Amino acid sequence: MPISLALVAILAAPVAAIAAPASLLPTAPEASSPPSQLVPLAVDSAWTPRFAAAADELVAALRSRDEAAWAPLLGGQWLSAADRVRVENLLGDRHSPFRRALFSKGFTHRAILGWRAPASLSADERAAIEAGKEAEAIVCWSAGGDGTGPWPATATEADNRPGRSYACARIVYSIRGTTSAWRAFIEQAPA
Repeated sequence: MPISLALVAILAAPVAAIAAPASLLPTAPEASSPPSQLVPLAVDSAWTPRFAAAADELVAALRSRDEAAWAPLLGGQWLSAADRVRVENLLGDRHSPFRRALFSKGFTHRAILGWRAPASLSADERAAIEAGKEAEAIVCWSAGGDGTGPWPATATEADNRPGRSYACARIVYSIRGTTSAWRAFIEQAPA
């Protein structure tokens, strides 16, 4: 009987007496940082010829307008039906930056852009990045002009929005042992 009375007393205790645990997650919003600036990949970088070859293969596939040519480079079986339609529309829409950059009668220029490394990186850290097994770059094409741009200043500006004077794709490159592979992504700003 005394045990059951103690149990009743515990159950009847006000809920407020039991303190809720404090959250382990921060509740203050994180400070936003400015977007990282894009800069041309160094001509002497080990990654420049790799990205140039990938960009040449990608642009040839996109210019063919043949889904069987470009879909494997953009994810193959993992490329969703909606993304396939979106890319087809980008290649066919006369207001699309791809239409102007890849299909105009003018000479098509190419820029291979990477993210500006923080000034705080040491020479050893920069060498480790250069010797790394994975890298990412944004490749853009533009028709006419002298090839000096304007090019996107940040990855956000590589959104293939109608009216842009350039069309862009993000290429992710990976080297595993003796095998190298890359995949392209074509972002598009929401309408």
